[in-house]
Amino acid sequence: NVHWGLGHFTPMLVTSVLGNVAVAAFYISHLDDLKNADAGLMGFAIITTLVLESFVIAGFILTLLLKKSVKLKAPKLPPGKRPSSMVSNILTRTICIVSGLTTLIAGRDFFFPGHELPFPPYDDIYLEWTGAFIHSPPPNTVEEDEHGLEAPLHIGDKFISRLGALYILIICFQKFSAAILVRVGKDNSGPAKCKMFWKAQAIANGLILFTFRVFAPAAKTASLDFRWHIMSLGYELFILSLYGYF
Repeated sequence: NVHWGLGHFTPMLVTSVLGNVAVAAFYISHLDDLKNADAGLMGFAIITTLVLESFVIAGFILTLLLKKSVKLKAPKLPPGKRPSSMVSNILTRTICIVSGLTTLIAGRDFFFPGHELPFPPYDDIYLEWTGAFIHSPPPNTVEEDEHGLEAPLHIGDKFISRLGALYILIICFQKFSAAILVRVGKDNSGPAKCKMFWKAQAIANGLILFTFRVFAPAAKTASLDFRWHIMSLGYELFILSLYGYF
């Protein structure tokens, strides 16, 4: 029971606009690198498309906020819930644990590529296997001595690595938005708004889980075990699907 006029899609649209702006800003910051690789036109087209889409969505949101065309009688709040209550405590805890760790790794890969974290274990193997030590060797290390001169030649690998990390951060941002920022509300619209997120996030988790599963055998040859990653993502996928589709 969702309706555009009731603002059920507004939180997802707002976070989508912010995600579009973040990706567009990232492409703008690397526009010179794309031009040097004769891909400047492609970068400009992507930026233009993202900005145009953001303007259209923002215009729709503004129109929706200024004029609500649909007014329905608000149903009763669920038992034990107040307007300021979280929609699902179980999902909030699950997202904070699984997506919290994911945000930590993706944040490092985006803001500080190549820098080893004290947690989780085997992070150095992960950085070596993904090529982060080659395109982003940390300063004053053995990796810088080995790959410092050739690192600028791998700017494309660094670009793709950071872009992938940015997409993961946007997905996690939407998860946290639905889990923490969206509340039940006086009109009990919170569950309907969250379901929009959870359905999309379940699909995104499924694709990420599939990617991990495909590359798990190759990672194992480098002594990088993805079993805990797959189990954690699988559990989060199960919870998202359970609350989003049922």
